[in-house]
Amino acid sequence: MTSYDVVTVGAGHAGIESSFAAARLGLDSALLTLDLRAIGRMSCNPAVGGVAKGQLVREIDALGGAMGRLIDRAGIQFRMLNTSKGPAVWGPRAQADMDLYSALAADMAAKQPNLTLVEGELLDFERNEDGSFALSLSENREIRCRALVVTTGTFLAALMHTGLKRTPGGRIGERAADSLSKALARHGIALRRLKTGTPMRIRTSSLDFDAMEPQSGDAVPFPFSTSTDFELRNDALCHIVRRARGRTRSCARASTAPLSSPA
Repeated sequence: MTSYDVVTVGAGHAGIESSFAAARLGLDSALLTLDLRAIGRMSCNPAVGGVAKGQLVREIDALGGAMGRLIDRAGIQFRMLNTSKGPAVWGPRAQADMDLYSALAADMAAKQPNLTLVEGELLDFERNEDGSFALSLSENREIRCRALVVTTGTFLAALMHTGLKRTPGGRIGERAADSLSKALARHGIALRRLKTGTPMRIRTSSLDFDAMEPQSGDAVPFPFSTSTDFELRNDALCHIVRRARGRTRSCARASTAPLSSPA
């Protein structure tokens, strides 16, 4: 049976930071994910930061985290929000090349000392008398660890809603973590429903950009990481769409920058 000090389940933003933090402390850390190709996948909103959230990313960076460094490499437009108000409520935000962000996150995870990447599904777990955990994985594999961190995001007993249609799954093309959901409930951990929405994807060829208000990045972009010592990519042009005057206003931003791939 393979043993680790810390096993983190889920390889989104939280799982990456959890597993990296344990590894930086010198602990034997493992990152368990259903699909190694989905590490750091930005399926919901290909952006990082914003009001309040941007400050959190900066705090993560101050603690040695990866998110600030990743978005500075994968960002395609950087803006400081709320600059018409006082500095206390400013919020940095970056639009991201979502494929590049995921590729960079996977590469960083593969190179992180003391971290092992494990592909598989956590089916069940038990607490041993010594306080350690015995994990049962898919394909009849077993892992033991001293600490277990669960960062499953939208995958626990997950349903995807498309109009009136409901489909089991954590993301399109990815199955839900139903077995882990049952295991958590069996251990007395209450599960509650969280609804999140994903912006629609629109073909740029179907849009009239001349009727929209262009929005470029800041003239002097603000990096998320204090360790960033390179020029940020800031060439993506976004556009704002507004409804007719006197009616409820809605805004949408669509990046027209082409996706890039890691060097």
